Amino acid sequence: MSWQAVGIFDSGVGGLTVLREIVRVIPQEDTIYFGDTARVPYGTKSPETVTRYAHEITSFLVRRDIKLLVVACNTASAVALPSLKRSFPIPVVGVIEPGARRAVEVSKSGRIGVIGTAGTIRSSAYTRAIKRLNPEAEVLTKACPLFVPLAEEGWVDNQVARLTAVNYLQELKDAGVDTLVLGCTHYPLLKPLIAEIMGAGVVLVDSAAETALTVAGILGQKNLLRPVAEIGNQHYYVSDIPAGFIRVGNRFLGGRLGDVYQVNLDEDGEGN
Repeated sequence: MSWQAVGIFDSGVGGLTVLREIVRVIPQEDTIYFGDTARVPYGTKSPETVTRYAHEITSFLVRRDIKLLVVACNTASAVALPSLKRSFPIPVVGVIEPGARRAVEVSKSGRIGVIGTAGTIRSSAYTRAIKRLNPEAEVLTKACPLFVPLAEEGWVDNQVARLTAVNYLQELKDAGVDTLVLGCTHYPLLKPLIAEIMGAGVVLVDSAAETALTVAGILGQKNLLRPVAEIGNQHYYVSDIPAGFIRVGNRFLGGRLGDVYQVNLDEDGEGN
């Protein structure tokens, strides 16, 4: 089983920040990434719809013989994780729990900020996860929807990005949070700007990086890691034409995106 790939899915390109961290931490592993570009965004969909999408994609990845699934979408992690864990016989890792755990570890004051899409913030998933770990924590949340198009456009350090970030973050800064969770997979691209605005006294928690460490830990515990001398291969699938995914994906991965294949999940299911 150790030779099987790690499966990763997201509603679009954002999960590539999680893939990037996984490749950095365990470069010997093969990965299969699925971006549901035909149905993005998930944040505006009902929990039932997102859960159905998550099951369809997981079935597609399991048919490609993965050994662990990473739900690299915050919205899907918030609503579909328990159902996926019940339905599939492999380890399933979301992006919320690792980020919440790290935030509780590093926060000295217990005042923790969380930024994310409107759907993620509305779900209160981070707040619940943090409170489970530290019931005394004070969690302040802020939806930052414009960070996603800014990241995809590569506008991460211009005047528009700066004004937007100040507008979103000033409230959390004034509230005196000492830790800020980047609760969306797009947000690591804006990390330098967010760090500058929040100031040196605030620790930024990158859920993508924490998720990669969690994945490495689980594979290690289960003796499923490939030998470190190996070099992993990355495979990419999308549900819509790949052109836009490739353009933005190269920005996320520094121009290292390989071949991207378009698949129809309905037809794929019938063909297996």
